[in-house]
Amino acid sequence: MLETLKDRLHEEDIQELIGYSVFPDPDRLTQVIDNYKKDDQLHIYGEVTEGETIGFVGFTMNDNGELTLQHIAVRPEDREHGYGRGMMLELIGLMNPASIQAETDEEAVDFYRNIGFTAYSLGEKYPGVERFRCEYIVDEE
Repeated sequence: MLETLKDRLHEEDIQELIGYSVFPDPDRLTQVIDNYKKDDQLHIYGEVTEGETIGFVGFTMNDNGELTLQHIAVRPEDREHGYGRGMMLELIGLMNPASIQAETDEEAVDFYRNIGFTAYSLGEKYPGVERFRCEYIVDEE
């Protein structure tokens, strides 16, 4: 079940989860955590199962219902069990967005494709690293 993590950003396990989704740099991690603490437009929810936070999703959503994923991660030992997909489906139910946008790398693009996103190559945004813009239009039925 998704729960807000805004009041748990000081916890080591939450910081470790966030660390899986950012460039492995302690300064960058500190900056991202500070952004979640200070920015009311930046939301962070965790997937809590049996009292343990096993994944999280961070996002913004504008007045037009366009949700932009900033970060998503699942603990390594819990990957490939459907938790990422489950978080996305629960997030759609919770926030009721019109669309979802994300940017990712080649390693994670298939995750988005497998849950119905359309992926568009952005080319090499960084030397040797192809990036993708992923988009999901939520059915209005």
